[in-house]
Amino acid sequence: MKKIIGKVLLIVLPVVAAILLLYPTYRANELIKLQNEVFELAKKDTSSADSLARIENFEKQYGAELLSAKQNRLKLGLDLRGGMYVTLEVDIIRLLEESAQSDQIDDVFMEVLNKTKAEAVNTDEDVIDIFYKNFEQIAKPKRKFLSDYFDFGGEGGEAMSEEKILATLKSNEQDAIDQAMQVIRQRIDKYGIAEPTIQKQGARRILLELPGVTNEVEMRQLLQTTARLEFKLVKNDEVTVSAFYAIDKFLAREEKLKKGLKVDDTTKISQDTSLVKKTADTTANIAKNDTTTTDTTKQAAVDTTNPYAGLSEDETRRRYLEDHPFTSLFETWFIPKGKNQRPQMINYIIDNFPKGDYNFHIYEPVVKKFNQIISRYEIKELLPYGTQILFSAKPQINKDNAGKEIKSYNFFVLKKDPELTGDVITDAIATYDPQNNQPIVSMTMNDEGSDRWAKITGENIQKRIAIVLDDQVYSAPVVQNKIIGGNSQITGMSDAEEAKLLKIVLKAGALKAPVQIIEERVVGPSLGEDSIKSGLTSFLIAIVLVVLFMALYYNVGGIISVIAVMINVLLILGVLAAFQGTLTLPGIAGIILTIGMAVDANILIYERIREELARGRSIKSAIDEGFSKALSAILDSNITTFITGLILFFLGTGPIQGFAMTLMIGILGNLFTAIVLSRAMIDIFIIRGATTFNFGQPKSLTA
Repeated sequence: MKKIIGKVLLIVLPVVAAILLLYPTYRANELIKLQNEVFELAKKDTSSADSLARIENFEKQYGAELLSAKQNRLKLGLDLRGGMYVTLEVDIIRLLEESAQSDQIDDVFMEVLNKTKAEAVNTDEDVIDIFYKNFEQIAKPKRKFLSDYFDFGGEGGEAMSEEKILATLKSNEQDAIDQAMQVIRQRIDKYGIAEPTIQKQGARRILLELPGVTNEVEMRQLLQTTARLEFKLVKNDEVTVSAFYAIDKFLAREEKLKKGLKVDDTTKISQDTSLVKKTADTTANIAKNDTTTTDTTKQAAVDTTNPYAGLSEDETRRRYLEDHPFTSLFETWFIPKGKNQRPQMINYIIDNFPKGDYNFHIYEPVVKKFNQIISRYEIKELLPYGTQILFSAKPQINKDNAGKEIKSYNFFVLKKDPELTGDVITDAIATYDPQNNQPIVSMTMNDEGSDRWAKITGENIQKRIAIVLDDQVYSAPVVQNKIIGGNSQITGMSDAEEAKLLKIVLKAGALKAPVQIIEERVVGPSLGEDSIKSGLTSFLIAIVLVVLFMALYYNVGGIISVIAVMINVLLILGVLAAFQGTLTLPGIAGIILTIGMAVDANILIYERIREELARGRSIKSAIDEGFSKALSAILDSNITTFITGLILFFLGTGPIQGFAMTLMIGILGNLFTAIVLSRAMIDIFIIRGATTFNFGQPKSLTA
């Protein structure tokens, strides 16, 4: 009896172990189904605060269990599960530009950068080396040095040498790449992908394999968002509007010169921003003695002569567009102070503007032209010093007369240097605004951030502070009072999913340098399902053929070998799950090959047993001889195949490794199931007193 129990345990324990190893796979699939149901309900009910609450409750109740199950489950490769294969490149050019002193960047520096960017596209050479080579060729002959553009604070206040600046740039480059890998890994883990492949490729590239990703747009946003959160003062004031007027004059004069038309030099706009100062002073003088914004506007209208008086509507439009090539691209609205005051659209016929706040609104079709204009250095010098222009993160959807949708944006002139950055953020929570039920992200600051934020808001009451993420303005609220405690909110998200994504990005941290997707391949879920069906079909066909052959030819012995093969397959999957392996389509091919090799071992044994029975041995003696005499041949064939698999695993890549992995695990399992488990099952029959056993031998030898 004890012998039978030992044999039974030898068979049952490996099966139980394999089932336990595969249980996280089952549990993960069940929880993912539940999670998908929660998200579907949230999407259908986006207007209710309960939609985000459902997501939060699921994360609290099952979040840790789901993450653990995902980490320990049998993972499916991209070819089976679908997902994304992405190659990212860290934007070292952008890092160089941001490392330079902004007020020292000139045409020479940009020429070096542009040439470096063009060369770096087609090579894996270190970007800093390419940059320095081009710097020596372009900038050095013009007596420009690295110290003219970079200031990393030398010892004792002394300027750093060229060598030290170059070494610092290289150090910053490596830090940016290492930090990008760390931040991206954190974001992907927080997003819920528990089995990504993340590895460095070449000098500045990062290779990602993201099985199971179904929302490619969301994943691209997650990967490419640098998460640079900044709080900046809004400078949409009369000085900015006067600068826009100056840009109009500059561009109009430039166009006339190109056409060979006579230009009145008294209207020439120099790059010392004199006209900006002149118009700002004029506006101040007009508004000095006025008590209301409305009176200021009226005064400006009275003192200005319309240069288009008496012209037809078409001629007026033509002349206005000709004289205002910049401001005609967008709408300018003046925001009067006081209640019940409606915004007033401003044109740029006058050369003085009321003091106060302005809003700027631009339609998407002309955004490219607008950006081309403001990117010119001579235009940048006409803008108020130390400012930048950024667009709202979310467009407004408008419809033209034909019903076609056109996107439009607000844009903001901001103080370039931030008042506060996202480094002080300690936590972020996605929730809903109780007043308007719109998704928001609430942020908590550390002690230093709280103190600075209180000081900043206290000094800028009734002024707008823009919340900027990755050079996009999410909101620009007016500071009503001093904010104590360091709590702030980001608005402007379209749904709960976007709020959740922003929360992940903020909590994972910011990137020192942006990353760009340079290669992307998406395996859709349907293709993955087709691969699974094809793999399962081939697997089932192989099993059916093996079962039929073994059962018909080797009878009871054949059925035992089939049971051993099925246990072997179960063990392969369990071991893969235990060692965080990934099952791929080539891996399924390896399992199918293993099935063939497994029954091959049993065939060798059974044929030897049949030979011994033909010689007149007893059933027990024949079984002993069959297993012992066939062992050497089984070991030879399996060991040589295992060595081949080992070579394929270490020298191969991707699919070849997947095939080799399952093949090697299968061979080890095969040696156990074919020799040990099959013998244990046969021995149970013999121990219980069986005097015959059918291995497909002739009836004369069975009896």
